Amino acid sequence: MKFLSALLLLASLLLAGCASTTAPQPASSAPQGQGAHQPQYPEGPLRPITAGKTRGLAVAGVDAPADLWERMRRGFAMPDLQTELVTDREQWYASRPDYLQRMTERSRKYLFHIVEELERRGMPTELALLPYIESAFNPQAVSSAKAAGMWQFMPATGTYFDLKQNAFRDDRRDVLASTRAALDYLQKLHGMFGDWHLALAAYNWGEGSVARAIAKNEKQGLGSSYTELSMPAETRMYVPKLQAVKNIIANPQAFNAELPVIANHPYFQSVEITRDLDVALAAHLAGIREADFRALNPSLHKPVILAAGMPHILLPWDNAQVFRRNLQAYDEGQYASWTVWTVPSHMSVAAAAQRAGMSEAELRQLNGIPPRMLIKAGSALMVPRTASVQQDVPGHLADNGQIAFTPEIVTRRTAVRAGKRGDSVAAIAQRYKVSAADVADWNDVKVNSRFKPGESITMYLPVRLSHATPARSAARAAASSEKTTRPRAASVPASSRNVASSAGKASKASKAKGKR
Repeated sequence: MKFLSALLLLASLLLAGCASTTAPQPASSAPQGQGAHQPQYPEGPLRPITAGKTRGLAVAGVDAPADLWERMRRGFAMPDLQTELVTDREQWYASRPDYLQRMTERSRKYLFHIVEELERRGMPTELALLPYIESAFNPQAVSSAKAAGMWQFMPATGTYFDLKQNAFRDDRRDVLASTRAALDYLQKLHGMFGDWHLALAAYNWGEGSVARAIAKNEKQGLGSSYTELSMPAETRMYVPKLQAVKNIIANPQAFNAELPVIANHPYFQSVEITRDLDVALAAHLAGIREADFRALNPSLHKPVILAAGMPHILLPWDNAQVFRRNLQAYDEGQYASWTVWTVPSHMSVAAAAQRAGMSEAELRQLNGIPPRMLIKAGSALMVPRTASVQQDVPGHLADNGQIAFTPEIVTRRTAVRAGKRGDSVAAIAQRYKVSAADVADWNDVKVNSRFKPGESITMYLPVRLSHATPARSAARAAASSEKTTRPRAASVPASSRNVASSAGKASKASKAKGKR
């Protein structure tokens, strides 16, 4: 017991010692020579803190946008254009609520992706509205100048921005590829001109045209802003149209406009495919209509997806996993009913159809072959795929396959002479079974003209090629210096003609204004 009491007393003394503290000595009383630390400040001794004035600063919102429209409004960054043309376009759109509703409903599939891409690049989000102006958000739109897709790319510009255009697909219509190309192009134009309004004018009119208009104004000592340049009416209205749509999206209530609800969420997913696949089967496996599948994959020309050229497809967000699961479980036959056959030599449609095991009408419809045309050697035709075909279409064909035609009838330039009493244009046309308009065109005269007695008359008379001996026919064509591939207007559709101009005749072809 005495030992336990002594132990408790010792523990109490130890605890009391640990709790005791020694008051620190002031720095000034530190012994000299002990090296006491003196703090050094580069800007001199510290000064007392003085009261300052507070300023009202805007607080950035942290709430998620209610919908995609709100998210887009937050990213508007282009300077507003305020002109009478803007007011005019506002009234035009506001007075057509059905048209506005169709456009905005159509855009719901694509807008989220475009806004995401613009934000990722740090670009103004009102550029997501540009397809409203270009195509009303219709990826199948084609202009009179052959611009295609919702961003309306011309063939040459599409090729420049690596948009494939072949017998099986046209990437100018592809949602992802065309958006990437359009934003690349707009960034390039903004870098050239340093102004979004001028960049948009160049997107519509062409960068060279805008540059020349700026140089012209600068030479005359005039301004070079969008509103000061002289430009075509279409380009003059281009930015006002975009501004008008922007104003309506920014404040729909002011224009009595009703916008459809578009969630701030992706509409589609990109799904990888590794085998050629029928479009109808892909839609079936995803549980959607074929029309809805094509709306998300509008670049497809044919009823089959060639995986080597298009390894990803777009599907509605909730259907993507359905497709993956069903594709993995699919065991009901072949995946693709179609393949590609390279034509070995010039061939008639009838002969090609026989080789492919299909009707001539079906071959024409599937491959877009016009009447009275031969299929040129090397053309890539889509034909039925038999069970014996194990390999999918290779990449070089899937990416670069083209179809080319040549007229069944070519013409030889021939000189004939008018009779002793002369001949009218109509009489010559009747004699040689051609149109009077062609005779007049070939000889640069009017349709009601007469030729003098013995006058030399230029004619292009048909020579029918033999389907069985295309090589021999081609050799004869090369041997004749007068021969030209000029089909008769009455025999071959205008879209397939290669018309040779008469000597000395000025070209009447009009130039397309579109630059994309």
